[in-house]
Amino acid sequence: MVAARLTGMSEPTFRSPQTTAADATEAAIAAAVDDGLAGTLDALAGLVSIPGIAWASFDPENLRRSAHTVAGLFADLGLEAQVLSVDDGDRTGGPAVVATRPAAEGQPTVLLYAHHDVQPPGDPDAWDSDPFTLVERDGRLYGRGAADDKGGVLVHVAALGALARAVGESGVGVTVFVEGEEEAGSPTFRAFLDAHRDLLRADVIVVADAGNWKAGVPALTTSLRGLVDGTVTVTVLDHGVHSGMFGGPVLDAVTLLARLIGTLHDENGDVAVEGLARGTADGLDYDEDAFRADASMLPGTELAGTGSLTTRLWNRPALSVIGLDAPAVDVASNTLIPAARAKLSMRLAPGQDPDAAMAALERHLTDHAPFGARVEFTAGERGQAFDADVTSTASELALRSLSDAWGTPAVTAGMGGSIPFVADLTEVYPEAQILLTGVIDPDTRAHGANESMDRSDFRNAILAEALLLHRLRR
Repeated sequence: MVAARLTGMSEPTFRSPQTTAADATEAAIAAAVDDGLAGTLDALAGLVSIPGIAWASFDPENLRRSAHTVAGLFADLGLEAQVLSVDDGDRTGGPAVVATRPAAEGQPTVLLYAHHDVQPPGDPDAWDSDPFTLVERDGRLYGRGAADDKGGVLVHVAALGALARAVGESGVGVTVFVEGEEEAGSPTFRAFLDAHRDLLRADVIVVADAGNWKAGVPALTTSLRGLVDGTVTVTVLDHGVHSGMFGGPVLDAVTLLARLIGTLHDENGDVAVEGLARGTADGLDYDEDAFRADASMLPGTELAGTGSLTTRLWNRPALSVIGLDAPAVDVASNTLIPAARAKLSMRLAPGQDPDAAMAALERHLTDHAPFGARVEFTAGERGQAFDADVTSTASELALRSLSDAWGTPAVTAGMGGSIPFVADLTEVYPEAQILLTGVIDPDTRAHGANESMDRSDFRNAILAEALLLHRLRR
């Protein structure tokens, strides 16, 4: 098995900052994490081997198999596990796993979130190994979902298992919620919360779908950008016409679409849509050379935008063209294209209302119609940003647990990406303290070929969560 090839590496030594009875208990938790690591890696290998993709074009049986495998992992720990889904009227949601262990009197309940569905693997030739086989190379674990987010699932499994072996029942209540459609946009997430509001209610919510500052440096994610997207269509002709007979006085739709897209950023590369919130990030910054390497930028390519890199990544809007409909080069004829469309994705700074941002984007596009072309905008997904309370008790305990597990100070960091369902959790459970953790790092390549996570960080993430759960006892 994979674990047999992975467990020979040395592990970081856990050091507690105190020399008390608590020190011995927490050292025992660390030892239990290490003793269980071989089995954890075996379980991760088994889960990675299941291509559970929550898209209509893929076999739903794999997604169901993935869900039942996850349910079995938590049932083996003594939790009451079940596979559930909801029908929101338009669709039946992907199979989610909910596993529970009630809290003792006076003890808090912690909700542990992750998702078991994954992105499609894409071009298999772009991978250096089979995407659905867990492989270790140079201290990293490769495979589709290894980091996003089956690694997060196994962090929960292994942390609970280590705690049980080291200290037995702690009294802290645990509810595990492993979603089965996150990579498809969590379309029934809110309906699931509404249907199971009491079942999922908790004092602290740990979302294991974020990441660390870099390999070897743990982070608690304290902000997420929001998101809006939509499709813009530019139409100039009723039908295609000969480019020689009519070209010149008439600009084709692809050219006009390109000119419209060009208005979305100013001369510095900042988003030029008026009315959007913009903030700054203080303190932590991203080394430019490291950022260029992490983003795989080609030599000579200039960075866009103004302000520090973390400001641009965490607290400013970003706008990208993520899809384009136009004739393919291999089948192109000498024809003026009558219509072309593009899908736009805009990330939003914390504090930005998504509805207002969507309206601002549509207004910009229609106001900048090139040469009087017809511009139509179809709104798509909306997602709220997130800004955490880093002074909460749970946040302080999480930062201490991360620092102790890694043996280096944890940082608080924003994330340029979006996790829209976090806003749903905040709205449904306003009193809960939400913590964003995970095993992703800048070299993870989530959603791309050769997705991976750092093996030592995986072990440390398990230990950090086990320590957090232990320290949350009242």
